[in-house]
Amino acid sequence: MKSVIVILLVGFVLLLLLMNKKQVRKLLEQLPIYWFRIAFSFLVLFAINIAAGFFGVYVPINIASGLLIAFLGIPGIASICVLAIVL
Repeated sequence: MKSVIVILLVGFVLLLLLMNKKQVRKLLEQLPIYWFRIAFSFLVLFAINIAAGFFGVYVPINIASGLLIAFLGIPGIASICVLAIVL
């Protein structure tokens, strides 16, 4: 596990070295937005799980469903709900 973290850090540093100052600044400005979206998506997943639990439908709360909702937004919520109902 330590080797994976080291490889990711080295890759991130190399990526930053290849980018110019303007691109690095843009990347660092967008990073907190994505962290907030991921955190908010887990909050939404938790709320959906509680609400759907009253009807006997359980929505899985895991990193894949959280990232799907964070990147897709409302269509991601719809797809997770449909998958929870169908499966």
